[in-house]
Parts: sequence; C-alpha cells; structure tokens
Amino acid sequence: EGGEAAPPAAEEKGGGEEDDFGYRLFPDRNKKPQSFLVRSFFTFHNRCQLMLRMTLETSPYAQLLLEAMKQSGCTVFSDRHFSCEDCDGCVSGGFDSATSQIVLCQNNIRQQSHMNRVVTHELIHAFDHCRAHVDWFKNVKHLACSEIRAANLSGDCTLMNEIARFKFGLKGHHQTCVRDRAIRSILAVRKVSKETAEKAVDEVFDACFNDLEPFGRIPHSKRDAKRAYRDFQNRDRYNANL
Repeated sequence: EGGEAAPPAAEEKGGGEEDDFGYRLFPDRNKKPQSFLVRSFFTFHNRCQLMLRMTLETSPYAQLLLEAMKQSGCTVFSDRHFSCEDCDGCVSGGFDSATSQIVLCQNNIRQQSHMNRVVTHELIHAFDHCRAHVDWFKNVKHLACSEIRAANLSGDCTLMNEIARFKFGLKGHHQTCVRDRAIRSILAVRKVSKETAEKAVDEVFDACFNDLEPFGRIPHSKRDAKRAYRDFQNRDRYNANL
C-alpha cells in the first residue's frame, strides 16, 4: 500500500535538487490537461472518479471534513479541488498547496476503503491549510504536525489496518503507528535526513497528536466517525442558537 504524502509543491524555476519539494512523485502535475475523450479511454481515471464520488457521498470522515472546511470559509468542489492522476509508485495521494488541490493516485488506489483513507488523509492537510498559516516548504515542523494529525485522524492507524500490514500492536501501538507514518510521509516528499524528520515529529508530537479538530475524538472506526460527524453537526446547531 502506498503512502499518503503531503504537499507536492512546485519546484522553483531554475532551482536545483535542493528545491525539490516532492513534485517528482506527481509527474502529471506538470503536464497539460488531456482532453475528456483521451481521458475517458483510461479506465484508471474513470475508476478513480467513481471511487472519489462514492467517498464524498458515503464516508463520514470525508463529510465531516468537508463541512468543517466550508464553515472555515474553504468550500471544496469535487471537480476543482480533486485531481485523479498517475503518480510515482510509492505514493497514494498528496495535497498541492500551490493550487489547493488534492491529488489522487489513480494507478495506486485500487480499493474503495483505500480511497476513503487517502481522501480523508489529504482533506486533513487541506483543513490545516485552510485554518492555519502552514509553511509547508520551509518549516518541517509544520509539515510534521499536519502529518501527525492526518495519520491520527484518518483511520490510517486503526487496529484492522495495522493487522493487515502484519503489525500486531502492543500498548501504545496507535501512537507508534502515527509517529512512524508521519516520519515516512515527510521522507517521501522532502529531501531531509531520517534524523531531521524524526526530530521534527518528536518535537511537535504531543501537541499535534492531541489536536483533534474537527473530529473532537480519534475516530478508530467508521462508527466513531459517524458519531463525531453527528456531534459536529449538533455543536454547530448549538452554537447557532447562542
């Protein structure tokens, strides 16, 4: 299973290797858009679009994040803010902060449950981008914080997903999974040492792991996510009546 990477950012024109912010993983970002007719022949693209629509219509994780972003002044439109593209073999998705677009790796996402997690993971990055002044490219702690939140809240580290990866957790397993996946995501999109990534994650871990917005809880299952979505809607109704 590929990783979810936060944001591919445009390599600065004239820049060298040191300016590589992860766009090499998303080669379609720099290509001209294909015509609808050409795209329609590629079943990967069609399948990706269908799975995306299913996620947006049925996933309580995605629905909560979309509503929270709308209330924060960042309405998400499926045709504008999501793009199904071919990616490098190691990633499943990314958030392109330069265009506020979520990239979905149509060649690497083959199951609906995987699409649900990737969309949720990247929507958490988009939510963080909307609500905070995140310096994705110069401040590795900002990136680390959003990666911790995305791994913690997206379902990436549920017990069932970890068992599917043949990782059988002991006490503190969830925190270990979140830390490991945050470090991996940073290393996937930034040319930094493992030590640098680990240091950034460890320095912000407690604060960012405990930042549960907009869920209000760690959604360990779809049932938890549904409850969190219901609580979020009721919280808004309560606030509207104040």
